[in-house]
Amino acid sequence: MVALTIGLNGCASIITGSSQTLTFTSVPESATIEIKNRNGVKVHTGQTPATVSLKKGAGYFKPESYQVSFSKPGYQTKTVEVTGTLSGWYLGNIIFGGLVGLLIVDPATGAMYKLAPKDINTVLEAQNLVGEAKQKPTLTVMLAQDIPEQMMARAVQINK
Repeated sequence: MVALTIGLNGCASIITGSSQTLTFTSVPESATIEIKNRNGVKVHTGQTPATVSLKKGAGYFKPESYQVSFSKPGYQTKTVEVTGTLSGWYLGNIIFGGLVGLLIVDPATGAMYKLAPKDINTVLEAQNLVGEAKQKPTLTVMLAQDIPEQMMARAVQINK
C-alpha cells in the first residue's frame, strides 16, 4: 500500500505541496499589498504584516510568478517580484516518485517549484510633497520594539 501511494504521487507534491506560504512586511507597517499573478489577475489584497498562501504553479511545467505592490498614502509605491524556481524536492522523484511523479503529478500540481523570495521585507520611501524642494537623504532611527518581528529576526548586530 505504501509503495502504491508513493508511486502515484510526486515527491515534491508529498513534501511541499502545490502552494507556499510567504510573509510580507513593510516599514512603515499597515501598507496595502496587492498581489497579481503572471496573468495580471489580482489574487490577494491586504495590509502588512501579512502571511499569504500562493500557488507555485501556473499550469503544466509552468512556474507561477507574482507582482507584489506595496503602497501607503504619503509613500512611493514599491513593487517586488516573486518567482517560481525548480525545487530540489522535485529531483526526489528519481528515487521515490518515479516517472509518474516526475512527468505528471509534480508538473501538473506546481509542487515542483518553490517561490522566492519567501519573506518579503520592504521599506517604503516617503514622497516629496508638491512644491517642496527635493530633500536630502535622511536616516531614520527606530527602536527595536518598533521593527517588525520578521525583519528583526534577520537583523545583524554591527557593534560586537
